[in-house]
Amino acid sequence: MSTLAWLLLALPLLTAAAIHLFFKRNAFLSSLMATGSAAACFGIALVLLNSKTPGVSFEWASIGTFHVKVGLMFDDMATRMMIIVTGIGLLVHVFSLGYMAKDPAKARYFSGLALFMFSMTGIVLADNFIMMFMFWELVGLSSYLLIGHWYQKNSAADAAKKAFLTNRIGDFGFMIGILMLWAITGTFSFAEMAHQAPSGVLGAAILLIFAGAMGKSAQVPLHVWLPDAMEGPTPVSALIHAATMVAAGVYMLVRLQLSIGTDPFIGFPGLTIAVIGAVTALLAALMATQQNDIKKILAYSTLSQLGYMVMAVGCLAGTAAMFHLFTHAWFKALLFLGSGAVIYACHHEQDIWKMGGLLKKMPLTALTFAIGTASLIAVPFVTAGFWSKEQILTATLDKHGHTGFFLVGAGVAILTTFYMVRLFVIAFLGKPRSDNADHAHEVGIKMWLPLAILAVPAVIAGFPFVAGVLAPNFDHHPFHVGPEFIASIIALVIGLSAGWILYAGKQHDRLANNPLARLFANRFHIDAFYDNILVRGIQGTFSALVGFFDEFFINGLFVNGTSRMASSFGGLFRRVQSGNLQNYALLVALGVILVIYFTVFI
Repeated sequence: MSTLAWLLLALPLLTAAAIHLFFKRNAFLSSLMATGSAAACFGIALVLLNSKTPGVSFEWASIGTFHVKVGLMFDDMATRMMIIVTGIGLLVHVFSLGYMAKDPAKARYFSGLALFMFSMTGIVLADNFIMMFMFWELVGLSSYLLIGHWYQKNSAADAAKKAFLTNRIGDFGFMIGILMLWAITGTFSFAEMAHQAPSGVLGAAILLIFAGAMGKSAQVPLHVWLPDAMEGPTPVSALIHAATMVAAGVYMLVRLQLSIGTDPFIGFPGLTIAVIGAVTALLAALMATQQNDIKKILAYSTLSQLGYMVMAVGCLAGTAAMFHLFTHAWFKALLFLGSGAVIYACHHEQDIWKMGGLLKKMPLTALTFAIGTASLIAVPFVTAGFWSKEQILTATLDKHGHTGFFLVGAGVAILTTFYMVRLFVIAFLGKPRSDNADHAHEVGIKMWLPLAILAVPAVIAGFPFVAGVLAPNFDHHPFHVGPEFIASIIALVIGLSAGWILYAGKQHDRLANNPLARLFANRFHIDAFYDNILVRGIQGTFSALVGFFDEFFINGLFVNGTSRMASSFGGLFRRVQSGNLQNYALLVALGVILVIYFTVFI
């Protein structure tokens, strides 16, 4: 088992290295190697599932009492999370065989996917914060490479840089928080962290660690990178920006809660986390209501659902957060891959107002997309998303004195139903609005087969007989009719009715000119603020200061000043070397007189 454990980690890395070093010119073989590696990793993850395999580790560095270990842990949470990573990873690889078939950089793409699989596996299986942080940074690198896969486009290159730099902001706080936690507990190991009593220092460490989750899981105000990351290939969006990488922040927070207990989260740390999650869920849902790019609608939906999970963690309901992470991974991967099939069939058109009538053109894709939509809007009893969303709403009700979180959760449920009904009605119903949509047709088996497979867990993943085996950290709560169920039904009816009435049979968005709708479409101008004030403003001011320092001190005093001094001395001695023999004779005579004077009289 220990050999399988290390193979699970090493296989994708060896695949990425082999493709990059030896098979970069053979795209077909590279794609098969990467897909085979993903299939093997999924098989190993199934073998390790609930196997009670003991952790494996070895000491990497030791300085006095400071010890750093490299180790893997295989508790239920880690092994079940690996099913999500490797399962969805395998399906994304298969989908990519069709979607990226004609891409000239296909080998580089599959090498990047393999590197990401290695990085994400390291985060999930890491048994200490040092190892998790190293793989955390590798995931950031993998994301950068895959978002910028089509780097020839300025928008893709800019999106990759934006994602990388935004995550570094959160990771700086994450690193400080890890060091503070080590100073408090004396260890980096999750298993060795004693349950700590609440304190101001520990609360500060938790919030700094949470900064890392804000970056990876795209929480306000570090959320701006995720929608722009849709510039990458759609399978990348499904794997990294819907199902796995963005969920790493939630996974890390729940792992921290399990390690040090929930008591340190009580009070300000937990409330802060819950508030940021709630704000992210609400703002992202509002933004999604007025987006026209099919991938950006799903991106803001992902932001909103991640906010749901983070809010649950802040409400001390890590089990509910992980349950929703589990169900969300399947149906959101289905929706993103479904959008990829639509984009591919419509000749890379992403504007939903240039689609329409795709239900008849692409019936299988439309059916699977409808199943994913039903799970996201939490159709009662028959979809996975319903069961996990109910647990989060229950957790917000159990957070005494903060029923505002419940109201936010219910409001977000209305908005989620509204924008997903809007998307489905505009893109799949009615008549085609463009030639691309009119000539669309069903995609090949390499692309529709993953959709058909993902549609199954999108329905059944929330049921106890599945979640009890596969969902990380699952805690079954028997269903009962309560305020959360009533709120879910009301949200579903309101959102569905509003979306149908406003958009069924319409050729344009009737709300587009509404000032509030424009505010949502412009993403509350948060991106514009960052660009104009923080990026251009600070960059302009900082560059001016640096320019002044460079010109006045470096160039003026040190470089040019030194050269002018040398030139002056050179000019002085050059005057002495005049080439006039009379002057030379005079200087020699003066020299002789000075020598006699100093010798005789001094």
